[in-house]
Amino acid sequence: MKDTLSTVTVTILGKAYQVSCPTNEVDELTRAARFLDERMDEIRSSGRVVGLDRVAVMAALNVTNDYLSGQSTLDQTGSLISERIDHLTHKISRTLAEHKQAE
Repeated sequence: MKDTLSTVTVTILGKAYQVSCPTNEVDELTRAARFLDERMDEIRSSGRVVGLDRVAVMAALNVTNDYLSGQSTLDQTGSLISERIDHLTHKISRTLAEHKQAE
């Protein structure tokens, strides 16, 4: 079944953009646009970056860096969790084997 599309108007730095997305993703798109608008406004307000295209590139770089840093942390956490699960599984297996031998 195909998702129906909705056209959503989002505002970034005072300019309206019409974006099509699946109807079930409208809230996520709106939230993402609001987040991007806030990040771009912070960059523009700092006065260190001039020009909308440069503000957009800096915001994209910052958001991408945050995303990649989060992914790295998530990967490390997943690895630690997997190691812990393996350790606990081994410990449970060993305990069950010892319990069977004692019977």
